[in-house]
Amino acid sequence: MSFIRLKIGLYAAVVMAVFVLASYKLYRGTGAPAPEKEEVLIKAMLQGLSQAHYQPEQIDDNFSKRVFDLYLKRIDYSKKFLLQSDVAQLRKYQTEIDDQVKRGSHEFLELSTQLMDQRTKEVQALYRDLLSKPIDFMVDETFQTDFDKAQFPADKAAQRDEWRRYVKYHTMTRLAEVQDEQAKRDPKKATDAAMTPVQMEAEARKRVLKYFDEQFSDMLQNDANDRLALWANTIANTYDPHTEYFAPKDKETFDIAMTGRFEGIGATLQEKDGQIKVADIIPGSASYRQGQLKTGDLIQRVAQGAAEPVSVEGMRLDKAISFIRGAKGTEVRLTVKKPDGSTQVIPIIRDVVVVEETYAQSAIINEGGKKIGYLRLPTFYANFNDEKGGRSSAEDVKKEIEKLKAENVQGIVFDLRTNGGGSLTDAVEMAGLFIDSGPVVQVRSGQGSAQVLNDRDPRVQYDGPLVLMVNKYSASASEILAAAIQDYKRGVIMGSTSTYGKGTVQRIFDLDDALPAEFNAIKPFGSLKLTTQKFYRINGGSTQFKGVVPDIILPDAYSYLDQGEKEADYALKWDEISAARYRTWPQAPQIDKLKTASTARVAASPSFKLVTDIVERMRKRKDDTNVSLKLTSYRAEQAQAKAESKKYDDLQKAAPALNIAPLAADLRVVQSDTVQQNRRRRMSKNLVKDINLREAVAVVKDQIDAPQVTKR
Repeated sequence: MSFIRLKIGLYAAVVMAVFVLASYKLYRGTGAPAPEKEEVLIKAMLQGLSQAHYQPEQIDDNFSKRVFDLYLKRIDYSKKFLLQSDVAQLRKYQTEIDDQVKRGSHEFLELSTQLMDQRTKEVQALYRDLLSKPIDFMVDETFQTDFDKAQFPADKAAQRDEWRRYVKYHTMTRLAEVQDEQAKRDPKKATDAAMTPVQMEAEARKRVLKYFDEQFSDMLQNDANDRLALWANTIANTYDPHTEYFAPKDKETFDIAMTGRFEGIGATLQEKDGQIKVADIIPGSASYRQGQLKTGDLIQRVAQGAAEPVSVEGMRLDKAISFIRGAKGTEVRLTVKKPDGSTQVIPIIRDVVVVEETYAQSAIINEGGKKIGYLRLPTFYANFNDEKGGRSSAEDVKKEIEKLKAENVQGIVFDLRTNGGGSLTDAVEMAGLFIDSGPVVQVRSGQGSAQVLNDRDPRVQYDGPLVLMVNKYSASASEILAAAIQDYKRGVIMGSTSTYGKGTVQRIFDLDDALPAEFNAIKPFGSLKLTTQKFYRINGGSTQFKGVVPDIILPDAYSYLDQGEKEADYALKWDEISAARYRTWPQAPQIDKLKTASTARVAASPSFKLVTDIVERMRKRKDDTNVSLKLTSYRAEQAQAKAESKKYDDLQKAAPALNIAPLAADLRVVQSDTVQQNRRRRMSKNLVKDINLREAVAVVKDQIDAPQVTKR
């Protein structure tokens, strides 16, 4: 995504004033008691949305219907809990939600919560009953796996039959796993004793029961704050998919993704059998330095310093983490059970934890006598909070390019695949590394004129051959950079049929800062991320909805999936504005010739041909969402899919590996740093057999070998 966090400035001040005004209206002139948290949050949020959103909604019956439809999908997307009679009860409020939010009531929310709580408990008893008896896998029947095609059950009998098929489907898949495990067993080992078919079926049901029990345990732990967060976010999402309400814990997760940093103990945790288990210790973190917490430890209780500890056994993982994380310099005391059964209290002083995988990294690819730089950027991170040690993706990419130039690379492949975006400012600065001064992107609010964001630095840090790789999960800031490179004809864009199609800019407002002290008793409220602008290419077209179409399109194993902005609920539409004034790159790559050569290589490649075949088969299967619940039929389909997968894997293994080496500058730094060594090893391992990267390297080589043509 592309977003801006505002701290000061006229725009921020105006929107903050709107929130404050809305909150004061909740108190003043009514003589009524102080409002509840839900009323304050929803009214203040809607007031801000109506004033600041790119395309504000009227709070009317149409708004009400949008909220109703989306909330119903959110609370029961599988259509396995609510009955048709329940939906009919809820539908009475379909055009009344707007009136309820205006007056601060919540009848629809209360009824939906009551119905879901009741049905969840009933369904839990239902699946447990179904899994208590053997299941017959000889019956030739089917299960609908596409929930969009399903209907809410007419009554409890229909619901039981639907759950019977659902449970049977899950048990069948687990039974196939058990059968595969048995086929691989070692008869010489006592622990690998043979199981009878009856025992395997029972084991499969046992595994499914555990899976459902864990899922329902999480669902039943949802509290009033969880429900309020879901409700507020649903309302926000009816404006567009990227306008969101962040509960405090969700905002923290978002910040981690955008900065690569958080404050805590530095341990990776997982929930297993109702226990919070330490899965890994992040090297260099507070836990690593303290030394007593180990992988495999079970965290039983958590105390904030000398305070009374809180039990986290049986607690949902995200809630347990909220107790364990905390501000740098504060102490947390963990009561843990060691693998030997002993119990120990471990005090840890929290510190900043750096998630290295977030950051840019580069390598050298030696191919056919050419030295080509590889640059990978997972997200457009930025130091939004001006924290000491915070990093900027634009600065990091600049440093990586300098290191690549020091290695005398002859071309660069810049990999933005599956990069969901981030800082708009960094995207603009990054484009400026490859072009001289000029416009990079245009932004426009709902009512205002377009503003051109320029690269004002006439220096070009890198002027050689460039290929920028994208896929359908490259979004927002990635699309800004790709579109600018394409419009300037500065390099070659390669990838799937189009990028994601998110062409909007968001701003984040901290509601606790916006709302006055009168509401301190019911804070925290969280944050609101709202769409305030659309961005447009310098050629005038929007990337919204349509994305960026690469110059060279490669076969994509996921192209059969319906993914992208156009598939999201209530997405803003494509439009265009006037083009900005700019001059294309004088040494523009000869796209037509490069595309012709690439197409010939792809057509001759057995690996790409297989990818194309797989895509065609998956397209044909995509609409056939009814799966057989007969074990023999399922196993036959599974065997066919496994054979196809093996064929592809074998071709990949047989393909020549790319020669990927770390940079000399990095080798000097990481000689004694095992964390960085492992990070670079992981990157190389995932790339050596990457056929799309190999083709991108070939296109760079074609540019190196092509005679330079300068336009004047």
